[in-house]
Amino acid sequence: MINFFIQLNHVTQACIATLFTWGVTALGAALVFLFKKVNKNVMDAMLGIASGVMIAASFWSLLSPAIEMAENLKMIPWLVVFFGFFCGGLLLFVGDIFFKKISKKKDFSNNKVKRCLMLIFSITLHNIPEGLAVGVAFGSIAYGLEGATLISACLLALGIGIQNFPEGTAVSVPLRREGLSRKKAFWFGQLSGIVEPISGVIGAILVLKIRLLLPFLLSFAAGAMIYVVVEELIPESQTNKKKNLMALFTLVGFSVMMILDVALS
Repeated sequence: MINFFIQLNHVTQACIATLFTWGVTALGAALVFLFKKVNKNVMDAMLGIASGVMIAASFWSLLSPAIEMAENLKMIPWLVVFFGFFCGGLLLFVGDIFFKKISKKKDFSNNKVKRCLMLIFSITLHNIPEGLAVGVAFGSIAYGLEGATLISACLLALGIGIQNFPEGTAVSVPLRREGLSRKKAFWFGQLSGIVEPISGVIGAILVLKIRLLLPFLLSFAAGAMIYVVVEELIPESQTNKKKNLMALFTLVGFSVMMILDVALS
């Protein structure tokens, strides 16, 4: 099975990897069939671990290869990486502002379906750059950059998959509380992750077809991921009463990803 995956082209690998992250989203959403309430400590610990993994991956799997590729292409490394990194975070920042404005203009207090759609839109917005990051990571393997390896790309997909599990639950369980059936709550929960395979394939194709875009796309994905971690994952995990322990889980996630990426790259 491993040899089969290794022999696939990088676009197909990105597709399979992001189908995995989507599948984990669906798995998290499926908890709505088993529980009325999910243990908050477990969910926050998973968010903490995922935060650490994604922070480490942003450097070793995305920014470091971006700097190396920019140097190889005779670009100004710090300028390209800064521009891409800032644009990645800025895109999500603008998207969040747009989402909040729509929420204020429309009254969703008496409309269950519209409330559900707005919740899904919010989660989906953050899943797009995550899928893109995985796709770019797999596409960059073709250029033989230091840090851009199959192992690091797979670890990145695993880290995103870990944080997708509580995200799927975070959509389906509240929708169930809103009165939706378990099937509908699950459907909307997994639907929030469907954009990841799409953006993942697009990211891999862009990297392979337009080599000059690679430094920008790698740093763009890193900026978007850091924004998600700082704006969403860490603040959510820190709402836990055991916030110090949750911070420790973030360090554990970072350390594991760092060790695996450096030792196995």
